[in-house]
Amino acid sequence: MATTSRELQPARRVHSAVRIIRGMVTVLAAAALVVIIGTLSEVGRTIIDDWRYGRPRTTHLTGYAGLPAERAGQPSRFIAMNLDRQVVVIVLPGGDPAQAQTWQGPYLFGLHEDLTPVVLSLADADGDGLADLLVTIHHEQLVYLNRDGTFRLPTPEEWHRLAQERSK
Repeated sequence: MATTSRELQPARRVHSAVRIIRGMVTVLAAAALVVIIGTLSEVGRTIIDDWRYGRPRTTHLTGYAGLPAERAGQPSRFIAMNLDRQVVVIVLPGGDPAQAQTWQGPYLFGLHEDLTPVVLSLADADGDGLADLLVTIHHEQLVYLNRDGTFRLPTPEEWHRLAQERSK
C-alpha cells in the first residue's frame, strides 16, 4: 500500500513539537546552569573572604612610613575595618597604642557592601619620599598623604596634582 502525504502530516507535526519542546528545555537548563554557577561563585567568594578578612571585614598592614614614632625601630601598624559599611582606619605609629590615630573612611552603599574587604598598602603617591597610606575598596583607591607625622586626605590642589601625575 502506498502512503499518502496526508497520512504523514500528523507525525511531522508531533516531531516538530518535540523539537521545539526539546529546544526550550535545553535553553531553560542552560539558563538554570548559569544561575547555579553564578550563585555558587558568589557563595565561594564570600567564604574565601570570610577566611581571609573575617567578619567584620578587617585587614592589617605592618610597615615603615617614616613616622616619628618609628625612630625606636618599631614599624607602624595599620588596621582597616568595614564596620557595617562604614570604613574605619586605625594607625598605631611605631606600634604604640597610646598614639593611635583613627579616621572614618567612606560609607559603602549597595547590597552586601558590609562584606566588602578594605585593603591597605604603603606607597609614595606624591613623590615626596614618604610612604603614603593607600586604602583600596573594590577598584577604587583613597590616598592618605603622610604629612607632619600623621596621615590626611589631600587638599583639592593636591588631588589635582596627583591626578595629573598618574595620567602621565
